[in-house]
Amino acid sequence: MEVDNLGGPIRLIEVKEEIFADNRKVAEALRGRLRKEKIFLLNLMASPGAGKTSLIVNTIAGLRSELRLGVIEADIDSMVDAEAVVKAGVPAVQLRTGGFCHVDASMVEMGLAGLNLQDLDLVILENVGNLVCPAEFDTGAHKNVMILSVPEGDDKPLKYPLMFSICDVLIVNKLDYLEFSDFDLEKMRERVRRLNPAIKIIPLSCRTGAGLEVWFDWLRLVSRKEA
Repeated sequence: MEVDNLGGPIRLIEVKEEIFADNRKVAEALRGRLRKEKIFLLNLMASPGAGKTSLIVNTIAGLRSELRLGVIEADIDSMVDAEAVVKAGVPAVQLRTGGFCHVDASMVEMGLAGLNLQDLDLVILENVGNLVCPAEFDTGAHKNVMILSVPEGDDKPLKYPLMFSICDVLIVNKLDYLEFSDFDLEKMRERVRRLNPAIKIIPLSCRTGAGLEVWFDWLRLVSRKEA
């Protein structure tokens, strides 16, 4: 786009749109490559403390005899989560974003390069912890999953509609806190389904194990479909 100016035309470049367009191309190519290699990539998003790493560790324990798992951990700093995953018995790569509050497809490619993909069926990306920026960037994943924990409140779909709109699955974690809070599960369901009627909602507790088998069943199904 050009705008007339006393000194001549000024070229206007919409930087954000260009970034998104470039990222989409990389993401689509990555998704296609992983599909050919029969590797399922899952993008896991949530606020800090919602239980992303806890869910991953539980998933490793529940499915490692059936699926060969690898994990990409993304954080602004620290390697704590990657260390927890390796301790659980699967390979992990730490992406230190150095201030970026999201992961894009190019970053995921760097993470995948650190894993031996020939030995993996499923790679879980633990995205940077927040409900805003990660929702805007296509990572190249085959499915997007988010976690909402009970202590965060049932109003989050009203405050962060994009995140709830782009996800295939919503995990409602820390179900064991339900009786100690005013979190309204049915009201939350209604708010989410107005944004995303097709989303699958799985209430569970990583602490007690309640509902985890429903999550495992979904993951078994979709990972085999992609493969």
